[in-house]
Amino acid sequence: MEERITNYQLVVMIILFEIGSTPLFALGSSAKQDSWLAMLAAAAAGFFLLLMFVSIQRRAPEQDIVRLLRICFGKVAGSVLGVSFAIYFAYESMRNVRDFGEISNLTLLNTTPKYITMFIILLLASYAIMMGVDTLFRVTETLLPIVAISYGLLIFLISIAHLIHFDNLLPTLEDGFKPVLRAAFPDMVSFPFGQTIIFFMVWHMLPEQKKVKKLSLTAYTIVSLFLILMNIINITVLGTTLAANSTLPFLQTVQLIEVGDIFERLDVLVTLLLFLGLFVKMTTFFWGAVYALAHIFPSLRKATWLVIVGSLIFITSFLEPNYSVHVWLGLKFSVKLYPLFQVIIPLLMFIVIRFRKIPAPKATSDI
Repeated sequence: MEERITNYQLVVMIILFEIGSTPLFALGSSAKQDSWLAMLAAAAAGFFLLLMFVSIQRRAPEQDIVRLLRICFGKVAGSVLGVSFAIYFAYESMRNVRDFGEISNLTLLNTTPKYITMFIILLLASYAIMMGVDTLFRVTETLLPIVAISYGLLIFLISIAHLIHFDNLLPTLEDGFKPVLRAAFPDMVSFPFGQTIIFFMVWHMLPEQKKVKKLSLTAYTIVSLFLILMNIINITVLGTTLAANSTLPFLQTVQLIEVGDIFERLDVLVTLLLFLGLFVKMTTFFWGAVYALAHIFPSLRKATWLVIVGSLIFITSFLEPNYSVHVWLGLKFSVKLYPLFQVIIPLLMFIVIRFRKIPAPKATSDI
């Protein structure tokens, strides 16, 4: 029997997934004080991308991305593309595993080898996946209040500590729209907004298919506004130069908090928030890769694919020699390839599926 999720679980997952590791980086820093405008432009583009994704899903509400690809491009080509998407999901998960290891090594666990923390987090993710979709989504339900209250507290303390200087946002559009658009496209669209492509693996599990569009777009709008706010906070507190050159800008922002002699040294809280975000995004991509491969190659059990994909993620996470190369590869190179999966193939699907007769859904086994 197909597993199902609730409306609230979908909203929570979209919010926590999109937050993910995004506060780790000074996105759009090439636009300087207009980086928040670049994020706004990217979020708007991502909104229309998500609208296209949902439109595709509504044509075949009971299908995941593997079946949708087969409907659009045929069984063979669709399966090949399905494997490609599974590899893409696994690669995204690998990047988050490496982020987790590096951040823990830089902050809380300086003397612990990063391969140990990376192995432990993969084990936890594997356990959540083995327990099924319901367990994974219940975890996010538990985490949302913690994340919301913690970020709210940090933003409040930053405000009352008089760290925000809105002069750092001026002059607006000093060099026109070109730097803003160059920063937004394709990099910031690809990360984080285009990553909603993973929800093709989720939407068919919602019992009330008519609410997919409303719930997804509402959750996306909420988290987009939050990410724009976080970008503004980093710029107004650190300034453009420091924010652009900081490894972890929001962490550096929070380290400046001093309210009386009570609220200070809250960087541990930020690190824990980043860990939660990384775990949700990493596990979701990991689960998406396993789920897709289990559909394409049903002769192998889910547990087998879990071991295969998990092992590949762990091994490949060490291919990059250091964290600087890892960040450069992710923010300067990989984001240029993501539009193939986030824009080009979905656009072809959108065109084809509008004219393709959709077969009636078949009963599927629980994956």
